[in-house]
Amino acid sequence: MTEPIFERRDGAWAPSGHARGPWGPEAQHGGAPAALLAREIEALEPGADMLVARITYEFLGPVPLSPLVADAWVNRPGRRFQIVEAELRSGSRAVVRARAVRLRRGAINVPAAARDSDPPPCEGPEQSAAAPFPSPGEATGFHRTAMEIRFAAGTGYARGPSLAWFRLARPLVAGEDPSPLQRVAAAADFGNGISSTLNFDEHLFINTDLSLHLVREPVGEWVLLDSRTFIDPLGVGLAVSRLYDPGGAIGLAAQTLYVDRR
Repeated sequence: MTEPIFERRDGAWAPSGHARGPWGPEAQHGGAPAALLAREIEALEPGADMLVARITYEFLGPVPLSPLVADAWVNRPGRRFQIVEAELRSGSRAVVRARAVRLRRGAINVPAAARDSDPPPCEGPEQSAAAPFPSPGEATGFHRTAMEIRFAAGTGYARGPSLAWFRLARPLVAGEDPSPLQRVAAAADFGNGISSTLNFDEHLFINTDLSLHLVREPVGEWVLLDSRTFIDPLGVGLAVSRLYDPGGAIGLAAQTLYVDRR
């Protein structure tokens, strides 16, 4: 049986080594808790007729590789528009907070010119090159053993903009198939990692937040990031990713970066 990223244990979510990030052996990659909170947001009632249009995550510090308690609640109820909040805690300390917009599914006639119907700007995942994450550190990690990464259009881990397809290589939660939204949340946190403009061995460029804006519901297992990073000499950065599934554009992701020398 494939080991999951998280298991339910004593009322908390216990992460495996597959949740680990590249910045330290005892801290999680942001994509793991982002996907877990997306699951909590989707599961919250009443939500059967709602779709998630936006999630903003705030990472309040390193997310430890230890059991976490998750909570979610409806902050602003409504039949058409809801605001949902969610939180992950390590003991009594909040480590990630999320705020999401859920909108009622509808059926309207939309002219083609109003739709974001651009196809992926590169070859599909089947034609793209597999590229294990090159950072040093532990053998297991979210960027190594939880995600399959395939670069497209001749891009790679070299500095600068890149295009890469992502797919979860194992269950997020034991006994469940990840939803498309969970897959997008897991992948979107890689934007700064695949489009870095600074040397990984010499600099930190850690995102303090992650915002997802989705114009339609994603479909399938694969998510494409078309990413680029901008950094100011004062030590502030911004990573921006256009998001696609194999059928075309699905939205945008943005990350504020803390940048410093190691």
